[in-house]
Amino acid sequence: MARVIVVGSANVDLVWHGLRLPRPGETVTDGEFVRVPGGKGANQAAAAAALGGDVQFVGCVGADEHGRMIRADLRDRGLDCSRLFEVDEPTGVAVIMVDAAGENAIAVAPGANRALAPATAIDALSDVGSDDVVLCSCEISLDTVDAVVTAATGRDARVVVNPAPARAVFAGAILTPNEHECAELGGVDALTAVAPAVIVTRGERGAVVHRAGRPPHSQPGFAIEAVDTTGAGDAFNGALAWALAGGHDIEEAVALACAAGALATRALGARSSVPNASEVYALVTA
Repeated sequence: MARVIVVGSANVDLVWHGLRLPRPGETVTDGEFVRVPGGKGANQAAAAAALGGDVQFVGCVGADEHGRMIRADLRDRGLDCSRLFEVDEPTGVAVIMVDAAGENAIAVAPGANRALAPATAIDALSDVGSDDVVLCSCEISLDTVDAVVTAATGRDARVVVNPAPARAVFAGAILTPNEHECAELGGVDALTAVAPAVIVTRGERGAVVHRAGRPPHSQPGFAIEAVDTTGAGDAFNGALAWALAGGHDIEEAVALACAAGALATRALGARSSVPNASEVYALVTA
């Protein structure tokens, strides 16, 4: 099976879970707190690995307790961390608040994630092959994402970019915005003009695949009682890359990704309930 190479962010998530999110200026008490590894890139890599993918993670952490926590977690999940670099910056941190319905509000201090330079990322892709899938998101430097897309597509690898946060568009990559990000980036027509496919995720309503000159393909969502939706999008993207690397066509890959995203909402924390392949296939075929 081809590899999944994830180039992206690694954070520690400081997660508060309570009845409802506070309004501006308000204090809400009686919540619960956990500290768990996170970051879009590392979450996506962990999701792909949980499904049985051969996954390499490219990113940066600090020489601190949080960095050691992230490295240990990813290694324990079976990822190749030989290109998880240690830098002289604090490891990234995300402060996350989650309400009883699973909705969340997130604030991120990127820290070491800013240190992943284009040249470093390109060097880490020196052995990428045409069968590999390279996955990026936008919690790292946009120059680095652009360099990765250019280098990987130049080697005929398939590239997926999750444009979250919605900061830029990267020509030549499969794009996976949610509905709000798609609108912020100019809409479906603008994105399909530069991307081989645009997969717009719609939360519990599934996803829609858009390709220039072809009718949209709608994939319904899967009904799961959500505890925390924080990692759903990351699980979707990790599963999409895993499925494409495994030879599934894009429609099949999106169905598997929607199932993985739904199952990832079952517990508090972005990686706490990432599913295995058996769980995903069971939900898709139920």
